[in-house]
Parts: sequence; structure tokens; C-alpha cells
Amino acid sequence: MALLSPTGTAWLTIGVGVVLVVASVSFALTPVGSESLNPVTFEDTVSMGGTGVDTRRAEAEGFLLPRAEVFYSGYRYVVGYVGIETAASELGDQSARRQFGDPLAVYVSDFSTISPTVTDDGYVVPERGQAVGWTPVESAHFVIDSDARIPSGPIVLPFSDPEDAEQFAAAHGGRVVDWATVTARAGDPLPAKLRAFERSIDERHAWATRTAEAAAARRDRPVSVVVGNESTQASGPAPNDAQTAPTIEAGVAAAPPDTTVYVPEGTYEVDRIVLNRSVTLAGAGPSLHTGDGTTIRGDGNGSVVVVQADGASVVDLSVTGVGNVGSRGRERRNESVDWDTTVQLAYGYGDAGIVLDGATGASVAGVRITTPASGVIVRDSSDSVLTGLTVRGAETAREGFMSVVLIGAPSVVEDSTFRGGRDGVYTHRADGSVIRDNYADPGRYGVHEMYTSDSLVANNTVRNAQTGIIVMTRPTDNIVVSNDVRQSTYGVIPAGGGSYYARNVVVDNDYGIGIAGDRNAFVGNVVVDNRVGARANEILPANWVIRNDFAANDRAVTSDIGPFRTWSHGGVGNYWGALPIADGDDNGVYDRPYRPTGTVDSRIGAVGGATTLAQSPASVTLRRVQGAVSGLRQSGVVDTHARTRPFHPAVLNSVRNGTDPTNQTVGRVVATSSTAGGVSA
Repeated sequence: MALLSPTGTAWLTIGVGVVLVVASVSFALTPVGSESLNPVTFEDTVSMGGTGVDTRRAEAEGFLLPRAEVFYSGYRYVVGYVGIETAASELGDQSARRQFGDPLAVYVSDFSTISPTVTDDGYVVPERGQAVGWTPVESAHFVIDSDARIPSGPIVLPFSDPEDAEQFAAAHGGRVVDWATVTARAGDPLPAKLRAFERSIDERHAWATRTAEAAAARRDRPVSVVVGNESTQASGPAPNDAQTAPTIEAGVAAAPPDTTVYVPEGTYEVDRIVLNRSVTLAGAGPSLHTGDGTTIRGDGNGSVVVVQADGASVVDLSVTGVGNVGSRGRERRNESVDWDTTVQLAYGYGDAGIVLDGATGASVAGVRITTPASGVIVRDSSDSVLTGLTVRGAETAREGFMSVVLIGAPSVVEDSTFRGGRDGVYTHRADGSVIRDNYADPGRYGVHEMYTSDSLVANNTVRNAQTGIIVMTRPTDNIVVSNDVRQSTYGVIPAGGGSYYARNVVVDNDYGIGIAGDRNAFVGNVVVDNRVGARANEILPANWVIRNDFAANDRAVTSDIGPFRTWSHGGVGNYWGALPIADGDDNGVYDRPYRPTGTVDSRIGAVGGATTLAQSPASVTLRRVQGAVSGLRQSGVVDTHARTRPFHPAVLNSVRNGTDPTNQTVGRVVATSSTAGGVSA
């Protein structure tokens, strides 16, 4: 173990003193009254809540998002909340007060300043020229449980005039309550959130299983047409009365609905095949070696197979000869189109081996695709299933595109392998999709979610990526669980709010897991042997980080921006390795808070002098004062209930032994009423 020299110890001591001086100046400048604290332009706040889709659609369609603004005693920025419930929940969270201090002033949107109209979709719109003002929260009247909503769900509407609130409730349902009732309804959200997340995992897996089983049943259709001559018919799995067709195109044209077009072994040159009726296009198996299996080879221009019929299927064959256009967005970049169309053009209309276009319940199974562009593109094809795929993309991310693209509807992607190209699975507004049990070795991202909420990303394995799993654009209610990411630049990068990142195994990456977004729960992850275990760089820290094992990372946490963060809740913290800190009552929790980003704590156990300095009177005094006064804290992380033993010892041992543990070895977390962190089942 390396030792600090006397000079090094002196510099650390000076650093502690500087922290005390700088922090005390910050505290002196903290406002102590609310007389001059007036609402600001919402765009100037550090905001949280809502979704990217909420914001984009509100801007485009003109409906209103209820908002709140809060001035905290220990946070230099005004915090903006999209959604009154979000603000109420945050203000009632004691860990939030520890991070930000006390609320000095709270303002909410005042719907008494407009004449609100509710659309058929439940969106609240003002009369032309009217703008929503602000009112102090203590004098507002709130309509709850009405028909009003935004795309992500129901909303609470504040009014300064009680008569306006009563009139709105009479017209659109709900009841009028005060702020105390709104905050009481919010309470401590974490225990209920964890229980709901765990239920959602089961429910989303169950939906995916039902959807996959229904697709498999539809694929199993009697053979009506065999491509080739009578000898190929005799050698295939077809009844004697099946027709023969000279080409695949002719076979598809001749097949009655709900039957199978069988394509025997061989390579078939095509321009483009369009399945415009509910049939199964089945081969003799994907080609693994030259001369075996069924291969459909396009002419190198455009997509090869396009499915446009509900319930149609493509199974047991290989596809090659795909065009090399990954994105067609540039072709129309000078046109005036909305943001959604721009993204769809960029990602959903390039060339692919197979395209599902408006084909509800369609499926692709047991198919191998070699492509310079995308493998499978799924556009607006609800309940579609991709299973047992092997997609081989271009050698580099710059040259290739996505193995799978999901746009506009929920789909299932499972039991598949993606190599090369750009991303393994890319989603855009594919709310409710399930991506599970896949292997990706991509050029860029393993799973890449954009504007996608309510998804499940589970039991996927990613190696050698720029980022294993990345979520972007402020979605909500996503679940990322039991994935295994290794040998990548970044392991897991989150975004958005109200989501669950749990039981992921993140090993041997440059950066393990990001802690970002708002009111996300990071629970039960195993983060080991990374250059940096966790990155905490959000401007507004409002997440729960508990029951994780951060072990043997070169640096446990980096936190370069933003305020102080508390990574414990309800008496439950995280495991940071064996630390030279006392546990006097032997309850499995260290006797003092641990600061993995601290000048001293980040080096204890690795540098002998740091352990001595951590026990010095100056360090003890600093920790005591910082624990009591939020204004005396630097940016960084503290775990007030750091654990002495790992939560997942079997997983840690298997990693240290050089074996890949199965994702299921990380136990589930079930919230109980006695502890927000729950217990490992």
C-alpha cells in the first residue's frame, strides 16, 4: 500500500482547510429570506420532470405543462419542475433537503390567469394570446384526479382563485385540495416505486412472452407454395398438393393468406420482395456456410424484404445484398419538417435486410442478415417480434448503421446477436418495447433508446462498445435490469426520469455507470474493475442510489459539476469495498459517512497517510459541519450508511475469479415498509 509523504499529508490538510474557507463564504452568501425571490423565466431554471416527448409536443401543439419553481437555501440555481406532483414529491423527500437545503420560496403555474380549455385528448390549452402566470404555492388551490393530462400521464392543475378551481373541477372532474394534501399524497415515493418497478418487470416480461408466443403460433402455417420445381417440392416440408412457383415473388403472389411460401436451400437473386398479405416466408434455415441453407440476395440497392401485412412472417433464411444507405435524412434536410419526421427519416428509412412497415403482429425469426446499412427496420408495427436474429453489420460504426431499428410502436427483440455496424438496437418513440436476452458487439452502442418510455431492457450482454446501454431525451418509466456490460468505453448511461436501473453487472470499462436524470433509482448494480466506477455529473441530483456494490474501481466516483449528492436512503447505502473505518456496533454499516469523492476518503485504503488524516480533528470537524449545513458542502458524493459487506458477494467473487456470472445471480430488490432500500430476495 502506498504511503503519503509528509509533504503529501500537508497538501491534503491544506485542501481540507480550503474547503472549510470556501464553503463558509458560500454559506454567507446564501439568501435567508424570500422577499426578493420572484419567479424567473422557466427556461432559465435547472429543470426536472416530464419527458422529452411532453416538451416537444407541447411546443408543437400549444398545450400547457403545469410547472413549479423552487428556491433552495443550499442550492445556487432555481429549480424548475415539470409537473406539480414531481415538485411535491421532491419537497417531501428528506434526502433532497439534505442535498439542496430548505425551500425558501415555491411558485406554481397559475391557471387562473388563462381561460383553460381541455381538448379531446385531455390537454389543457389557453385562449390565443394568454400566458400562464405564477402564484405562491401556499395560496394556490389544486385540482386533482381530473380529466386533464399531458402525453406522459394525468396532471395536477393549480389556480390562485378558488372559484376558478371549483369551476374547472365541475366541468372536467376531480376535486379541489390544498398544498398539504398534494404533498401528503406524494409522501416518500421510493418504497412504492421499487415495488411498482418490480411488478412492471414481471408484467413487461409477461407481455413480451405472450406477444412472442402469439407470433410463433402465427408463423406456423401450412405450406401452400414451394419455390422451385417439382423436385424441390418433393424434398421440402410441403404437402403433395402444394403449388410450385418459379420465383419467390411469384410464390408470394400465389399464396393464399395464412399459408407458408417455402423456399428450399439455395441462393435466390431478387430485386425486392414485398409481403402484402399475411403469409410466412420460410427458408430451409439460414446459411452458415457456402452452399447450405436458404439465402435471399438483393441487388445492392435498397431494402431486400418489405413486410406490409399484419401477422406476416419471415423465418429460417439469410438475407444479403442490402443497399448501403443508412440514413435518408440528408436527402430532405432542407425541407421544413417537424422534429419527429426528421428523426424518422434519419433512422427509419434507410436500407435494411428486412423492413416491417405498418405490419401489426409481424415477426422475423431465425434469420441471418449481412448488411452495410441496417439489419431490420420496424416502423409502426405494433406487437412485432424479432427473435433468433444474427445481424452482421459493417466493420466500423462510421461505415454501418443499426442492426435493429424500432420506430413508433412497441416491439419485442429477443435472443439475437448483433455484431459490427453502429448500434445493436435503436429505438425512437417505441414506447413499451422489450429488448431482452440479446448479445451485442457493436461499433457504437449496444442498446440506444431515444424518445422511448415504458420500455424493458433486460438480460442483454454487451462487449467492446463505445457505450453498452444508453438512454437519451428525457423519457420516463424505463427499466434497465440484469444486463452485463464489459470491455466498453461507457457501461450504462441513463437519462430521463422515473426509471429503474437495477442488477446490472458493469465490469472492466473505462466508465462504469452514469448517475443522471431525475428521480431515477439505481439499485443493486455490481460495478467492478472499471477505471471510474460511477459518474455523477448532473446539475440537479435527484436520484436514489442504494444497495450497489462499487468495488475495485480505479476511482469509485467522479463528480466534477453539480452540488453535493447523498447516495443513501432510509438507512440503506452502498458497498465501496473494505474500508479502514470502524463499525463499532457490528451492524454492517460504517460508523461515519463515507465520501468516495472526498479529498481524503477517496484515497483511504489505498494511501496509508490518508487513513490517518481521515481520523484527524480537522477532517472530523469538517464532516460534522458538512453533515449539518448543506451550504458547507462541495460538489461530490456522500454515503451516510456505507455498508461493510457486499450486497452481492457471489457476483463479486465470480468476477474476481475471471468468470462471467449469469445475470440472474444478482438478487431482486423488494421494497418493504421498514426500509426504502428493501431486502435481497
